[in-house]
Amino acid sequence: MRVKNTGLDGVVIIEIDLIHDDRGFFSETYQEKKFKNLGISMNIVQENHSFSRKAGTIRGLHYQLEPMAQSKLVRVTAGAIYDVVVDIRPQSPSFGKWVSVIISEDNHRQLLVPKGYAHGFCTLTTNTHVLYKVDQFYSKAHERGIIWSDPSLAIDWPVTEPVLSDKDKLHPMLEAIANNEEGNVNG
Repeated sequence: MRVKNTGLDGVVIIEIDLIHDDRGFFSETYQEKKFKNLGISMNIVQENHSFSRKAGTIRGLHYQLEPMAQSKLVRVTAGAIYDVVVDIRPQSPSFGKWVSVIISEDNHRQLLVPKGYAHGFCTLTTNTHVLYKVDQFYSKAHERGIIWSDPSLAIDWPVTEPVLSDKDKLHPMLEAIANNEEGNVNG
């Protein structure tokens, strides 16, 4: 396993090794000792599986408030996504900055999204399966989001008319977080 920095503090791409033979491949996608040796420590308590039928589906930008803030370890088992992470820590020098990473079944990358960041993705293919491990349980009361099209972020999404859930259409802009209208997101 190898770690590549993204430019946002703690947000890293994890590249895993594949063992190939005539049957296909084998890989360790998570191994606690190897992750700790890479400086990554997660107390995984839940794994989620997202399936999107259509290319151009955006899910996010999501996060949870303290004390239920989550770190996420994201990977794709079928298809491909344009994954986006936004720094939402109001006191951070990189507040409002974002990075994007292509994660696919072909490149086998994983993305670590620490607490204090909003996360979302756009499917680049049909029938996309995304799995992500988290270090805190889901809490509807602490769940929040930022509108995907916030002009202050100017995210370069690969789609202009995405497929969205009703909930994702109604998220506020980043400014609501900056004005502390959304509670404690310090992660």
